[in-house]
Amino acid sequence: QVRLVQSGGGLVEAGGSLSLSCAASGTEYYAGTGYTIHSMGWYRQAPGEQRELVAVTTRFGVTNYADSVKGRFTASRDVVRNTVYLQMDSLKPEDTAHYYCYAESTNDYGSRYNHWGQGTQVTVSS
Repeated sequence: QVRLVQSGGGLVEAGGSLSLSCAASGTEYYAGTGYTIHSMGWYRQAPGEQRELVAVTTRFGVTNYADSVKGRFTASRDVVRNTVYLQMDSLKPEDTAHYYCYAESTNDYGSRYNHWGQGTQVTVSS
């Protein structure tokens, strides 16, 4: 089945930079069907808060960013490798959250699925 594996994140001082990476696997050999990844991106959730969209990219490179991260975060896609990245610059303490990779896929029969990574902590100190 399709799995999303994240890496990156960590602890950084305000104004610093961090990056995240997420790779989708199992797209070609699960349950006798292949899967095509369409959109991929990132959500985040701070303690006591709702999960919110950070950035989502289509397989054509169109990206939708949350207003709070525009101009500071950059999401990019490697469609061939089913990988999405998030470069986070000029980080602020309010960016501190658990970040989750997200992907939307369809199988060979047209069924749609949502997938989530395991989550990665990003902590920005003041």
